[in-house]
Amino acid sequence: MRSNYQRDRDRIVHSTAFRRLEYKTQVFVNHEGDLFRTRLTHSIEVAQIARGICRALRLNEDLAEAVALAHDLGHTPFGHAGQDALNACMREFGGFEHNLQSLRIVDLLEERYAAFDGLNLTFETREGIVKHCSLENARKLGDVGERFIGGRRPSLEAQICNLADEIAYNNHDVDDGLRSGLITVGQLRDVGLFGRHIAEVEREYPSLTGRRLIHETVRRMINTLVCDLVRTTEANVAEHAPADIEALRECPPLAAFSPAIEAENRELKRFLRINLYRHYQVLRMTNKAARIIGDLFSAFLGDPRLLPPQYQRTDDQPRAVADYVAGMTDRYAMKEHRRLFAVGEI
Repeated sequence: MRSNYQRDRDRIVHSTAFRRLEYKTQVFVNHEGDLFRTRLTHSIEVAQIARGICRALRLNEDLAEAVALAHDLGHTPFGHAGQDALNACMREFGGFEHNLQSLRIVDLLEERYAAFDGLNLTFETREGIVKHCSLENARKLGDVGERFIGGRRPSLEAQICNLADEIAYNNHDVDDGLRSGLITVGQLRDVGLFGRHIAEVEREYPSLTGRRLIHETVRRMINTLVCDLVRTTEANVAEHAPADIEALRECPPLAAFSPAIEAENRELKRFLRINLYRHYQVLRMTNKAARIIGDLFSAFLGDPRLLPPQYQRTDDQPRAVADYVAGMTDRYAMKEHRRLFAVGEI
């Protein structure tokens, strides 16, 4: 009744790691507000964008959806700050990278089925989860790592998911940043992609204000990026005309924005990096997050008896500690930190 990729998607949706994404940070930590994006809502938004693009390009929508829903499974609590902190803790033990952790989850860590560890996903879904990888790590990944070693491309669906991820987080971080008050419409008017779309909306709807003005602007920004991506990818496929998946793997990346839209997208990313991700209020929270991750890792590695039993008996204790810490939600990590370090907590 289901294709292989539909089965992959269903197994991902029913996994423990997927449910935990509800309480993992996108930009704003869970307790900072109920209306901000989480890793779960972000993953759903990426899947929606990727499916729409793949339908327009007559690609496999189910494969794209499976990759999109699984792409953030390996993220630590507290977003990129948590990943950077855990990577620093694991520097002497092989490092930590969330794409590889996502693959580790679906290949090994999920415990749901009697016949195998992990979720037993198809090669194409597993390949799409790993967006980038060092050669050293690629050599440890078997078939999934071969394309990095040979400088080849993944499926077109995986390439689409990578760009759908970018479309989703850039535009929705604009929405969340404005909702938080950390960035303003006045600042964003100088950013080409936002500026021309809000001017267009204000011309058509002069009386529109508040959240509806923002939503209409962001909606149009997403539409512009999606339509440009479809047109440019269609043109690239027509130019290179790969006969099959193996020929496609030898082509340059075919899923792409046009040069003009790519430049506007880079400008928006640069604005968000400087004005939102490095805002002092965000940095205060990410600094706390880094300390929490570092403290937890040091405590558990120093005395594995503090870990749940299933994480104690292992040949690679640092990696087991990283698995445990990376699997935490934001609020669970804060709770564990209080249990270990706050006087009076149990």
